[in-house]
Amino acid sequence: MNEIYGRDLDLNLLRVFAVVADAGSVTAAASRLYLTQPAVSAALRRLATTVGAPLFSRKGRGLALTARGERLVSEARPHLAALVSAALSPSAFDAKTSDRTLRLGLADTMDGWLLGPLLRALDEAAPHMRLIVLPVQFRTVGEALSSRRVDMAVTVADELPAGTRRETLFLGGFVCLHDPRHTRLGKAVTRARYLEHEHVIVSYNGDLRGVVEDALGVHRKVRCSVSSFHSVGAVVEGSKLLATVPELVARTVRCAHPALRVSTLPFEIPRTPMELVWPEALDDEASRFLRGLITRVAKASRASAPRVGGGARRGRSR
Repeated sequence: MNEIYGRDLDLNLLRVFAVVADAGSVTAAASRLYLTQPAVSAALRRLATTVGAPLFSRKGRGLALTARGERLVSEARPHLAALVSAALSPSAFDAKTSDRTLRLGLADTMDGWLLGPLLRALDEAAPHMRLIVLPVQFRTVGEALSSRRVDMAVTVADELPAGTRRETLFLGGFVCLHDPRHTRLGKAVTRARYLEHEHVIVSYNGDLRGVVEDALGVHRKVRCSVSSFHSVGAVVEGSKLLATVPELVARTVRCAHPALRVSTLPFEIPRTPMELVWPEALDDEASRFLRGLITRVAKASRASAPRVGGGARRGRSR
C-alpha cells in the first residue's frame, strides 16, 4: 500500500477520464462533472503524462479512445464503481457489534412486564445496543412519534399521525386485583359485590372515571385515582380497595405483592390491542432489528403468562 500511495497518481483523474470516455467529448464531460472545460482538459493531460501514452485521439468534433485508453478504461471502471459503492453505501448492520442507541416509548402497563425480558434478549443478541425508555400512553404517543422523542412505542394507540405503522402484539384483558385478607369476594365475583366495594383507578386525565364507567355506564365507589399502575399494588395491599387492571399489570404487581389475588370480572369488557407503533420513515436496519426483537419477546412472554378472565378496552383510565 505504501508503494501505491507513493506513486504520483491522483485517483480523481481516473474518474474524469472515465466520464470523458463515456461522454465522447470534453464539453459533455465537463457538464456532467460540474467542471470547466479547461479543468477537464488539464486533468486528461496530467493523466496522459502519468500513464506515459496518449489516451484519446480526435474524431470529428469528439474524442475516441486510443488502444492504451481502451485498456485503461476497461480495467479502471470496475474499480471506480467499487470505490463509489464503498464510499456511499451504508454500512451493513451487525447486531453483535452495533452500538446504536434507540428511544423506546412504553406504556406503564408494559415496562414492568416487557422491559426486563427485552433487555435480556438484547444483551444476548446485541450486547452493545442501548435503549432510552420513555413513558407514553394513548394520548401522548402520537406527539412522541411525530417529534421523534421516541423511535417506536409499545402502547394502546388511538389515532396516530399520518405515516405511522402499527403492529398488534396481543389483545389484553382486565382482571380484578384485591387483598383477600381484607375483602371477601367469594369464588365467583358478582356484579353486586364488585360494585359495593370501593375502588382505586388509574386515570391519565386525573379524574374519577375509568374503563368500567365507560364500558358499562355504571359508577363505582372510587376512593382513589392515581396517575399510573406503578403504585396500584401498594395501594391495594392491606386495604379493602379493588383495582381493575390489565392482566399483565396484575401479573407484575403480584410478583412484588404476592399476598394479593386476582379474580375474574363479573362482566365482559371489549378487548383492545396492545400495539407496536413507529414512523414509516424510520426503517433502518437497527430499528427493524429492535422491532423484531420486541415482537418476539412480547409474544413469547405473553404465551408463557397464565391466563385470567376479563376483557380490555381502549380508554382514558382504569
